[in-house]
Amino acid sequence: MQIFDFEKPIAELENKIEEIRKLASDIDVSKELGDLEAKLLELKKNVYNSLTNWQKVQIARHPDRPYSLDYFNNIFDDFVELHGDRKFGDDKAIVGGLATLNGKSVMVVGQQKGRGTKENLMRNFGMSNPEGYRKAARLFQLAERFGKPILTFIDTPGAFPGIEAEQRGQAEAIASNLMLMSDIKVPIIVVIIGEGASGGAIGIGVGDRILMFEYAWYSVISPESCSSILWRSWDYKEQAAEALKLTADDLIKFNIIDRIIPEPLGGAHKNPTEMFNTLKPILIEELDNLLKIDTTKLVQMRKEKFYKMGVWQQ
Repeated sequence: MQIFDFEKPIAELENKIEEIRKLASDIDVSKELGDLEAKLLELKKNVYNSLTNWQKVQIARHPDRPYSLDYFNNIFDDFVELHGDRKFGDDKAIVGGLATLNGKSVMVVGQQKGRGTKENLMRNFGMSNPEGYRKAARLFQLAERFGKPILTFIDTPGAFPGIEAEQRGQAEAIASNLMLMSDIKVPIIVVIIGEGASGGAIGIGVGDRILMFEYAWYSVISPESCSSILWRSWDYKEQAAEALKLTADDLIKFNIIDRIIPEPLGGAHKNPTEMFNTLKPILIEELDNLLKIDTTKLVQMRKEKFYKMGVWQQ
């Protein structure tokens, strides 16, 4: 498992506890272990409750974090993946299909990274091409036609910036999705589960409720790219992360997101099962609340929600 610099004291203490367990077959060391485990828990709380913005970005990128398909298969029932945009191809950086949540049929769509080099190449590291956004649009329209609520899961370092993506209309595909999602007459819940970068994220990110994981990040630009533009170097990414105000704690103050989803201590990858069990009842609750609202009113509230972002009075 990947260990970040700020986690090294935790890892050292965990290794010490494990060594004592292995050597304690004939000796009662329960008291010593109890003291060390209490010290370990306190250390974890101190470390993870005082993370910088850049450290949270690192956790959001941890390769062992659950991805969209993990949530689809562990939270929803009867997930059936649907493929292709019916225009160009099937972009594997975006996945989606029909599923059941608490007995209700829903449409789920999410960005999917890969595990390991081979799958990451297949998934294009979670960076969607235009056909990915058009596949998502097709699924959104299908959901609206049959009255299925939509849940989207955001986790991308950005839309794919390659020349072939631009040739096939990357900006148009994202812009069309923004317009489409603004008017869809079914409830939409957006969940930011990891990275939420730029247009790549907002391309499936317009919704009635925006939920964000505790250690996720969501911003118009990544800290590295911001640092590169402002300082001509990636060396200032930590300062950029602080200035961008990209964490859940920052964004809920600005009314960009509506709710923070707590993660297991240290991140979702530390205990995926706990993460699934935490998220499922929250999704059920949020969906039940949205289903009580008249469709016309829901769409109007969704538009007003986004109109207000970035507006202030003096």
